[in-house]
This record gives sequence, structure tokens and C-alpha cells, in this order.
Amino acid sequence: MTHSILVVDDEPSMAFVLEHLMKAQGYRVMTALDGSSALASTEKHHPDLVLLDLSQNDHSGYETCQTIRASDQTCDTKIIMISARGRDIEIEKGLALGADAYLTKPFALDAVVKVVDELLTNVGPKITSDIAFG
Repeated sequence: MTHSILVVDDEPSMAFVLEHLMKAQGYRVMTALDGSSALASTEKHHPDLVLLDLSQNDHSGYETCQTIRASDQTCDTKIIMISARGRDIEIEKGLALGADAYLTKPFALDAVVKVVDELLTNVGPKITSDIAFG
């Protein structure tokens, strides 16, 4: 079974990079450029994992994460928060609100592949210098 991933990023160039990176790994990929579209897509398509940028035009990534976690249909969807905000308090908040992992920008593309693979195959979590797991 091919896993599905929803990429949520308000920067089209970053969404494009992540979309093509995940497709190259063999995943089915959808994209959303804001929180409202992300929530509609998670309810309709039930992705296995969401790559969720913290900055969004209409919601915060924290709110989007909480909403995904609160739904019976999507509560077990894996969530990786992505943000340029790398202070411990932001990472702890993201993990406390339901993210399974937190990646700090800039990040190596192979780090994204590694954390996605670990979460979808239930190998991890492991903590590394640029990835925090809840």
C-alpha cells in the first residue's frame, strides 16, 4: 500500500519541493497552501501523514494541528510540523499540541525523507539535532 502525504505550506516553492521530494520516494502527495484547504483535504482524503508548515495565511499551524487531532477521522494521522521557528518553546508547543515530529528550517531534504519514513513505518521516533519527536 502506498502511503499518502499532504504537504501544507503557504510558500508555493517550498510546497513544490516537498511535493516532488515525497513523490520521488513513492508516496501519493496532495498539497494545500493554507490551513482551511489543509483541513478540508484531511477530512476528504485522510492522508497518512501531514507535512505542516507552522506559518499559514489563515490559521496557525498549531490550530491546524489541533483540529486534525480533534477529529475522530484524522486523529491518528501523523503530523510533522515544519518551521523556521526553532526555539525550544516552539518545538515543545508543537509536540504538546499533537505533532509527531518538528523539523526546523532550513533542513536537509534527506532529513525530511528519514523522519517521514520512520513515522510511516513505525520505526522511530529518534531525536536528532534537526528533528524533534514527540
